[in-house]
Amino acid sequence: MTPPDTLSVTPPVPAPAMGGLVSTVRKYVRILRVSLVERMTYRADFLLGTVLRFLPLITTILLWKAIYEGAGQDNLAGFKYREMIAYLLLTHISRMFSSMPGLAGGIAREVREGTLKRYLIQPVDMIGYLLSYRIAHKVAYITMSFLPYGLLFFVCRGYFDGLPDPVTLAAYGASLILSFLVGFYFEAAVGMVGFWFLEVTSLLYIVMTLNFFISGHMLPLDLLPEPWSSLLKALPFQYMAYFPAVVFLGKVTGWALVGHLLLELAWAVGFMLLCRTLYRLGLKRYSAYGG
Repeated sequence: MTPPDTLSVTPPVPAPAMGGLVSTVRKYVRILRVSLVERMTYRADFLLGTVLRFLPLITTILLWKAIYEGAGQDNLAGFKYREMIAYLLLTHISRMFSSMPGLAGGIAREVREGTLKRYLIQPVDMIGYLLSYRIAHKVAYITMSFLPYGLLFFVCRGYFDGLPDPVTLAAYGASLILSFLVGFYFEAAVGMVGFWFLEVTSLLYIVMTLNFFISGHMLPLDLLPEPWSSLLKALPFQYMAYFPAVVFLGKVTGWALVGHLLLELAWAVGFMLLCRTLYRLGLKRYSAYGG
């Protein structure tokens, strides 16, 4: 007697991991698009804020002119007067990428008020969401401020020796992108302190004020006496303002430039891991009160 044919059942093939990755990328691209539309709603506010931000530059130019004239020198720590003004103008571009106003305070506030739980009940990662939102914010801001900044640099073109060579220009662009990542993950990591402390306003104020100075936004780090100059250059904060500016001015070249770009990338990855670790540890303490 011939045995009946056995029914062969093919086990289900699991969905490829690539499909999940594509779905995740699409999700955060949609968040970026929605955030971009939201930020572009306030075009006039962006434009007015950018124009008003240029007014202190007039005082800065006059101040450094008086400093050079009072010193009786045309060169201070390797910076001529024209290079100093060019540096201070370029730090505004650096901070345009690296500054994250309200990021750390917003994270601490969401922890304190309990609204952070929305990221826990929805398939959205908080850090990924905030990164997409900040990218949209930067795109909108840079787009709206392109014309005012272009006009400013045209008026101040006498302080520059023209555009750098293509390799230096590419390195400058890479340093700005990395400065965005360093700035984002650093401030996000600072905001995670809200998991351990109820009120962090004073701490955030101190950290951000120090960051503004030690990043080289107020003056080149080369002007500081040793060992402070070398110490601050060894910290990651120089990549938020000082480093991109000196790259554009051609003061960092060759293998030193490559080494600094790799170190900047390492700091960005390091802050990302720190941010993720603090977030994971913080969630173990989070009780979702409020909201």
